[in-house]
Amino acid sequence: MDIIHLLPDSVANQIAAGEVIQRPASVIKELVENAVDAGAMNIDVYVQDAGRTCIQVIDDGKGMSETDARLAFERHATSKITRAEDLFTLRTMGFRGEALPSIVAVSQVTLQTRTLDSELGTRLEIEGGRVLDQQPCVCAVGANFEVRNLFFNIPARRKFLKSNHTELNNIMQEFERIALVNPSVAFSLTCDGTASSRLMASNLRRRIVDIFGKKIGDDLVSVDVDTTLVQMTGFVGRPESSKKKGAHQYFFVNGRYMRHPYFAKAVAEAFSGLLPEGEQVPYFLYLSIDPANIDVNISPTKTEVKFENEPAIWQIINAGIRESLGRFSAVPTIDFDSAVPTEIPVMNSAPDKVSPPRLNLDPSYNPFAGSDTPSKSTPAFEYKGKSAGVEGWDSLYERLSQGTKENAPAQTPDLFPELEDDRLVGNMHFQYRGQYIVSATKAGLMLVEQHRAHVRILYDRYVMQMEKRENATQGLLFPELLTLSPSDASVMESISDDIRSLGFDISSLGGGSFSINGLPAGVEGLVPQKLLENIVGDVREGGQSELSAHRHHIALSLARSAAIVVGQVLAQEEMDIIMSELMQSSNPNITPDGKRIIALIPPENIEKMFD
Repeated sequence: MDIIHLLPDSVANQIAAGEVIQRPASVIKELVENAVDAGAMNIDVYVQDAGRTCIQVIDDGKGMSETDARLAFERHATSKITRAEDLFTLRTMGFRGEALPSIVAVSQVTLQTRTLDSELGTRLEIEGGRVLDQQPCVCAVGANFEVRNLFFNIPARRKFLKSNHTELNNIMQEFERIALVNPSVAFSLTCDGTASSRLMASNLRRRIVDIFGKKIGDDLVSVDVDTTLVQMTGFVGRPESSKKKGAHQYFFVNGRYMRHPYFAKAVAEAFSGLLPEGEQVPYFLYLSIDPANIDVNISPTKTEVKFENEPAIWQIINAGIRESLGRFSAVPTIDFDSAVPTEIPVMNSAPDKVSPPRLNLDPSYNPFAGSDTPSKSTPAFEYKGKSAGVEGWDSLYERLSQGTKENAPAQTPDLFPELEDDRLVGNMHFQYRGQYIVSATKAGLMLVEQHRAHVRILYDRYVMQMEKRENATQGLLFPELLTLSPSDASVMESISDDIRSLGFDISSLGGGSFSINGLPAGVEGLVPQKLLENIVGDVREGGQSELSAHRHHIALSLARSAAIVVGQVLAQEEMDIIMSELMQSSNPNITPDGKRIIALIPPENIEKMFD
């Protein structure tokens, strides 16, 4: 009995849709990229219920004829390529012919489109891959896609969608990526009737400022490299614009957004020694390369790109950024072209014997000679019962000429005093290299990493405060302004209640701007904007929708920022408090992100050191 059979087109389309359309953001990405390929200069995106209920993309591109509109929804139907060799000369975003069939396979789609040379357009209705109706209509030149009830016929896929805030954040990220690579196109994004972003056609720097705020524009350094292998343009942030989380980092190749950890390492290496450990700088780098030297046909999402000569491009990226930083004086440089030669002392290969300094004294000199009593301006000093004013003043130098062996024991402090009471062993702590707290225990010598210990203490405290929603707020004399990108502003809105429960007093001003009116008690000295940007970055990278996960990232980010730093000298009382609170914490051994806090050296290991 034969058991192999062909799958129906409806099932095959749903399988393909699972690769291309993963969430509402995928629909927007495919439709907006098609609009860009169609030559649109104005693209409007409307989203309802984070894309679950409705997604609408309207463009003023060249539109489609009646036949093309019907054929566009067939699998592997495309106007971008005609043969396999065209894959090596791609200049468009789409080329597979899978996007539209995948969208209609899992949703209800209405398309209205018209070309410039037609008086009437075409209206097409498709549901779950089946054409319901097609008829002429009156519409503007271009295309108007309306996608409703995404995954209506695949309940399991719809159930696994994240919260509205998470899905909306993904939509904004895709929207920003496309807008960044097409600054000459005007974009707008409206969510649930509220305009989230409106971008006018402009140049690249202006587009970056329009999306991420004016502050980032002041910290950008232009990059311009032209080689026979690749051309690179764009901007990179100055070292002072670095941050631990949430740095905006984008790579584009031939107008296409891509993820490339190997090239990201080239940027990080260019800033080696210029940034604190763990910090990042923003960059927006655009590579232009012969399409024959890259392969974008790796995954259906087309965000992974393979290059033919990656090591050489890595070197070009690294050298180009270094050159830009030096050209714009973003880092200290040495002027090797100075007209005056730099005088460098020559090291003597046979130096003279070093002798100790000598103090030449004139025993016959007396500054008070001729006066029986010292003047008020030069009072006499007493030393060993003798007046140093008139006579015996040279006795002050007696100790210099005497040997120090007999005085050494009295002058050298006892760094390791004998403890007469063993009970003190568990109550005394020492600090080593400004990083570790050393304490003696019955199990051995315990070393505690002070920064991580304080992170654990503060994390538990902040989590409890968010649960009880009680914390002291310290108002600011002058409110601070925080400007975020649309995607980051969406994250801030979703966590606003939790950060207020920590003691932040913030209010939304609209358009991604927030007023910071107060901070939690205990974070004095920290920059409010950077503090909140780090929190938003941690939550966004966490990518989880559960309330407990959001609170975890918020508490951890704030604890990292407010904890004592490595190298801070602690008093005995401060070490006592840290050790006491650490032992009472929920998990003294590891930090909330899984890093080790305590290391124990057993007595037997110590004894082996003296064998």
